[in-house]
Amino acid sequence: MQIVRKLSLLGLALSVAACGSVEVPTRNAPFESLPDTSLSAPQGYLQLNPSAAAVPTTVGTSGFAGLVPGQSPVTVSSVIVRVPRALKVSEANRYLPRGDIVWRGDPIGDRHAQVQKIFQDSLKTGVAPLHGPVKVVVDIQVLRFHALTEKARYTTGGVHSITFDLAIKHPETGELLVPVRTVRADLDGFGGQQALQAEARGLTQKVRISNHLAEVIRQELSNPEGYKNASLGFYQLLNNL
Repeated sequence: MQIVRKLSLLGLALSVAACGSVEVPTRNAPFESLPDTSLSAPQGYLQLNPSAAAVPTTVGTSGFAGLVPGQSPVTVSSVIVRVPRALKVSEANRYLPRGDIVWRGDPIGDRHAQVQKIFQDSLKTGVAPLHGPVKVVVDIQVLRFHALTEKARYTTGGVHSITFDLAIKHPETGELLVPVRTVRADLDGFGGQQALQAEARGLTQKVRISNHLAEVIRQELSNPEGYKNASLGFYQLLNNL
């Protein structure tokens, strides 16, 4: 089940509690699983991790914004991005070099750090408009960041193959609010004349990927279905071999 649905259930439970006469949970009180008869959740919604502490928030009596399509149940207090050093970097100028990280959009240097900064900047942009009642930390671990080499970019094009694990955590305890989700966020990679024309308009690989990742995280945290990876055909299949 998608992350926003599970977070929405938490927000819905909090809004129901706000309408009654029960006491508001304290900051250190544990999140308690609701009895089956106490709340009938919408079809497809699942209980959050019952061991996670309750997220302190104020929810109006009018209901929970996260249940409205296009609105997010969360406000992101911080973004953590991890790019494990175990990920293999390839600088080979081949169409499909073997490696977990293939990146040419910055000068030769620490590719792990460069990818980390791309994610950090992009995700901060993507979560900035989200103003839901549940405060969370977004914790990302990059699994694959495979952009285009020079050879592919200036001839055939291809696919920017990007995969990461997404964890949503309590901002104080660090406990998971929903299970970790693996997100595939592939993007069509321009090649040849199309790449040159895009660069002339300022749409470099870095700009396109950054904008794409910002939209991916926004959808993950505001769309009940989460982000749906694009179907990009032959080159996408090659990347996954």
